[in-house]
Amino acid sequence: MLDDGKKAGVWKSGRGKGRGTPKGRQYDDDALADVRALLGDLPRDRDMLIEFLHLIQDAHGHQSAAHLRALAHEMRLSMAEVWEVATFYAHFDPLREDDPVPPDLTIRVCDSLSCELAGSEALLAALQAGHDPARVRVLRAPCMGRCDTAPVVEIGHRHVDHATPEAVQATIDAGDFHPVIPDYEDLAACRAGGGYDVLTRLRAGGDWEEVQQVVSDSGLRGLGGAGFPAGKKWGFVRGYPGPRLMAVNGDEGEPGTFKDRFHLERQPHLFLEGMLISAWAVAAERIYIYMRDEYPAVLEILRREIAALEAAELIRPGDVILRRGAGAYICGEESAMIESIEGKRGLPRHRPPYVAQVGLFGRPTLVHNIETCHWVARVLREGPEILSAVERNGRRGLRSYSVSGRVARPGVHLLPAGSTIADIIEAAGGMAPGHVFKAYQPGGPSSGLLPASMSDVPLDFDTLQPHGSFIGSAAVVVLSEADSARDAALNMLRFFESESCGQCTPCRVGCEKAVKLMQADAWDAPLLEELGRAMVDASICGLGQAAPNPIRAVIKHFPEEVSGDQLR
Repeated sequence: MLDDGKKAGVWKSGRGKGRGTPKGRQYDDDALADVRALLGDLPRDRDMLIEFLHLIQDAHGHQSAAHLRALAHEMRLSMAEVWEVATFYAHFDPLREDDPVPPDLTIRVCDSLSCELAGSEALLAALQAGHDPARVRVLRAPCMGRCDTAPVVEIGHRHVDHATPEAVQATIDAGDFHPVIPDYEDLAACRAGGGYDVLTRLRAGGDWEEVQQVVSDSGLRGLGGAGFPAGKKWGFVRGYPGPRLMAVNGDEGEPGTFKDRFHLERQPHLFLEGMLISAWAVAAERIYIYMRDEYPAVLEILRREIAALEAAELIRPGDVILRRGAGAYICGEESAMIESIEGKRGLPRHRPPYVAQVGLFGRPTLVHNIETCHWVARVLREGPEILSAVERNGRRGLRSYSVSGRVARPGVHLLPAGSTIADIIEAAGGMAPGHVFKAYQPGGPSSGLLPASMSDVPLDFDTLQPHGSFIGSAAVVVLSEADSARDAALNMLRFFESESCGQCTPCRVGCEKAVKLMQADAWDAPLLEELGRAMVDASICGLGQAAPNPIRAVIKHFPEEVSGDQLR
């Protein structure tokens, strides 16, 4: 037994064995005080890690090693847990002890296909040449969901639409880097028009199975890309014992997609009421909204209107929790989103079990997309006929097509679900002046590229699969004869390479190898096809499984561009 008057063991001070501190990096008192001030009275729960990393990033423009260590201490986490999350997300700047601090100002230039068509490469080069890198950091960034105003730049949390070097400099000179909040229908205006009457009536004595039948009769399917019948999903989740939760996927990171932003910046309460009705239908105890960080204006709108719902006692404080993404396309996959809501890296889960059974925090979870909730509210306000009575080319319903590229009027166009690309181009004002229609991306990069000769195919669920494509999120990008199909496909594969979560080898390595092979003057089509088959067969989630689609489409429909013949 040790003498109480003597110090021994690892805590021994002075010469000899032992140490005066525990193993590992020690926190700094000043950094800990700063972190505690930023966190305030918020609960130090494990799932709050990403929210706390945002607080540090917003306050300092980066995450110093001292702040990360202090955060790990405050949350009783290992430094490894904090570091792996901070380094996973593109919007965080975690620093090691000797890393240089990034400049105070960061300019992000969108390099998605729509912005590339609008001249983003030249814009990026001009901005890099025109700014001192020691004072201003100019970075590439994936799609910001503003394809209708390409090219787009983000400075702080402020977007510059139709960006030019002069417009960017004017924004810098003005010094206001906060998001511009558009005019939208707030709670008072919504309720004046009958908003939340349906929700109130259902809560007072509605039958969830009757509501489910109305939604099913409308033909509403999930509008995040998968297209699973919305009403049927309610039944699956309701069939598992509670407590149940709901998660709303607002991470529309598929390049070319901006329909959710369009609806939320105009009528957020259509979405919110549809969300609350869906949660009521499955008896969910709590709702988590996962909104992409690229939408700072939407995040602010939702903060305001959730608070308004609480003040009006339509929801209780804590019933609806808004979570902020951090720049990871993979979190659009539902299980990766759930991992991110739980404060972890957004790695897709192996299935089964599916999230309807084992989702958020291990509970049965209903996952809906923003636009799906929007239509739940409209169907129950206006009747199922609002969708089921609309028919075109044998298809029923309406779709919000995000249209960009070489059209006269890019934007969100609400059209019958059986519309063809010819219908969509006509709704968008026709081709832009001087451009002749060549090809189109029907549903984001994952859907590949189709030629203008296939202009009579209805763009809806189940109609594009026979052609090696699918509608996905209905992100339509139109190309003209001035554009290269092979360059467009390379843009898409570079995006997949950058956004692969890295969990599985077929996707992580496959995307990288595909990009290298696609940079050759002539493509090795058999090798690319073999690589694509391996990715489709062995990737864990849809990113790796769909990444070969642009390659296959170009080889099939535009062989002259990849055979090397055009170089001879």
